[in-house]
Order: sequence, then structure tokens, then C-alpha cells
Amino acid sequence: MFKDMSLGLQHVLAMYAGAVVVPLIIGFSIGLTTTQLTYLISIDIMMCGVATILQVWKNKFMGIGLPVVLGCTFTAVGPIINIANTYSIGSVYGAILVSGLFVVLIAKYFSKLIKFFPPVVTGSVVTIIGVTLIPVALNNFAGGQGSEDFASLQNIGLGFLTLLIILLVLKFAKGFFASIAILIGIIVGTIIASFFGLVDLSPVKDASWVHLPVVFYFGTPEFHLVPILTMILVAMVSLVESTGVYFALGDITDKDIREADLKRGYRAEGVAIMLGGLFNSLPYTAFSQNVGLIQLSGVRRLRIIYIAGVMLILLGLMPKIGAATLAIPESVLGGAMIAMFGMVIAYGIKMLSTVNFENQNNLMVVAISIAFGLGVTAVPDVFTSLPARLSVITESGIVMGSLTAIILNLILNFNLEPNDDIKDQMFEVTPDDENTEPETEIEINEDTEAHK
Repeated sequence: MFKDMSLGLQHVLAMYAGAVVVPLIIGFSIGLTTTQLTYLISIDIMMCGVATILQVWKNKFMGIGLPVVLGCTFTAVGPIINIANTYSIGSVYGAILVSGLFVVLIAKYFSKLIKFFPPVVTGSVVTIIGVTLIPVALNNFAGGQGSEDFASLQNIGLGFLTLLIILLVLKFAKGFFASIAILIGIIVGTIIASFFGLVDLSPVKDASWVHLPVVFYFGTPEFHLVPILTMILVAMVSLVESTGVYFALGDITDKDIREADLKRGYRAEGVAIMLGGLFNSLPYTAFSQNVGLIQLSGVRRLRIIYIAGVMLILLGLMPKIGAATLAIPESVLGGAMIAMFGMVIAYGIKMLSTVNFENQNNLMVVAISIAFGLGVTAVPDVFTSLPARLSVITESGIVMGSLTAIILNLILNFNLEPNDDIKDQMFEVTPDDENTEPETEIEINEDTEAHK
């Protein structure tokens, strides 16, 4: 049992930085109070655990039954900040609720829409996400926009030091410790910052030990068309990301991923997003870093992921742990964000490396979509003459660039049959798939597992 607990803790540590950084960035950017930010971080950790268990628990309606861990999607950071600052935080959660319902309703059909998201689109979208988030990282790197000591040598030094620690861990650490390089960098950077009096532990002292989730903590949700469409787009991009994780895990566990499996997986994500909206958490996607951990450890038992999910729920019920993350100086967080968002860009480029760039149409899709994504981020006032209700789209580089990639691909490359790249990702579906009972959970021989 101790071994299983240790393996479950590994998964928690591998995804914890991502689970915490997303609400931190959003909370700082939309002006949440310390109490509100503590709640957002805690509830987000808890709901990551709930979402993970929903996905691992395979039944007739939902759950893919693979050792997958769900966490907050970085895709949602820019759009949520934009919606909250343009409309209200209530509009954010109204849009999240509707997008979750949308995912549940389209789950049956989304696997048939994968041809609308070939590598030229998904690679462009992921690259745009990374590029447009770099200014957020640099603002934190300098100490936080609007701070009295913005861009001070102390802040810049801490940011660089955190980044250096992350690089040193990646260079010299092996296996598990290399996989949590970001978390190590943040912890060590915060410890060093404490010697300069830059760590405030008062939020930890003021936070309670235990709390329960509150329905609509941030107020009654509001429903506006543009925020809803924006979050639906975010949800669809997240599904594409998760699809890649599903196939990777299917390969690792020697499980054939069929259309019925994807349908249940998408439904589980939709239900998780709706629950997140209900308790004012954030949208989720499958975390690829945990796939790497499964590959490294060779441990594929679902029980380990259930344990990780329960650990996340328990951690989320203890506000003091969530409040502890508020002690992280913004410059330390900024150093880690540069590494994380830079890796997003690199991963997007890696996805684009599979694209046939001898086709000029593909070049134009990538070129124009990234140009709009980066351009709108650098010059957000360029479309001010358009109706104000469109500002969430026109002022968000992620949304603008993503929509441009999807639309241009439809115009330039659309064809009724999936292209060769997509065919390679598809799977055979038998006529009886719709009526097929769910397969039993993955059975891994315990003796073999113990030997590993």
C-alpha cells in the first residue's frame, strides 16, 4: 500500500505545478483578493482530483478507463482573463458551464470532426497559445505589472535564478526529479526569496485548515454569447489535446482506442468542466506530463491514478495548502512561467514539424494565424472600430489566431476525406460500436508490475 501511495504522490507532484500556476496567473490578472485566490487554488486542486476519477472510472456513459490525469488547461488562461476583465467573473463561469454541456452533447460526434483539426491547425493553435502567454510571463518575471518594484534588479535576479535552477535540474537530474523540474525551481526560488524578506506567509496563517466547496462562490453565473463561443472554442482545442493523450496512453497500455472509448472520454471531460463551473473552478484537459511519468515508471495500474485523484481532493479541501502557493513571489513564478510557456511554443513547433510545408496552403495557414495571434497580443487596439461585443475575440491573440487557423484550413485545405496524417490517427469502428458494452478495466498482471 505504501508503494501505491508513493506512486500516486508522484503523479500529484508531476501535475501540481500546472494545477496551481493556472489559477495563480488568472487570479493575479483579474484582481482577486487573497481570500478569493486561496479558494480558487484550493477548489481547482480538488476538482482536478474529481475530474481525474471521473475519467478513470469507466462506465456506460463516461470515462475512458485509462491511467489519465486531468488538470487545468493553459489554453483557457488568456480567454478567461479577457472575459473577466471585459465582462465579469460571472460571465466566465456561465461560459464554462455552457461549454461543458456542449462537450457532453457533442461527445458522440466529435471524433468524426478530428479531420477539422489536423496538425497544421493544432500545431498553430498550441504555438499561438505559447507565444501570446509570454508577455504574461515577462510581467511576472519583472515582479508583477503595476508593482512598486517592477523590473527591479532584485526581481529580475530572482526570475533568472529560478529559471537557472530549472535548467540545472533538467540537465543533471534523472527520471522523476527531472519531470518535476518546474516544481523544484519554484520551491527553491521561493526559499531563496525568503532570505530577502520577499515571502509573505500571512495568507497561510489566516487560511482555515478545512473548507467545503461552495456552489457559485464568485456569484451568479452570467450568460453572454461571445464569452460562451470563446470557451466552447477553448473546450474543443482541449479535446484535441486530450485525444493525443488518449492515443499515447492506449499505445503504452496496449489498448485499442475506439470511437466508443473517445465518446466516453469526451463526456467525462464535459461533466468535469460543468462541475468546475458549478463550484467556480477552471476547465480541464488531460495532462501529458503524467503520460511521460507512466512511460518512465512502467506502472499502468488504474489504482495508482485513483489514489492520485483522492490525494488531490484531500489537498483541495485544505485551504492552508492552497494559501501556501500565494507565498510564491511573482518574479519566481515568472521565471517558471517562461520555461513552461516556452515549452508550449516548442511543443507547438514539434507538432508543426509533421506538416507538409511543400504545400503552400499549409504555409499560409501557419503564417497568417500566428501573425494574427501575435499581432493582436502586441497591438490589442487594432480592432477597436468593430462592435464592442466582439472584443473578447478581437483582443485575444489566442482566440483570434485559433479561429484564423481553423477558418483558413477549411478554406484552403478542406476535403471531404481525411488527409493521410489524419488517417494515421483514426481507428477502425465496427458497426456495433454504438451498442457495445464497455470493456473491462485494464488488467495488468500484479506480479509483472511488482517486478517492474
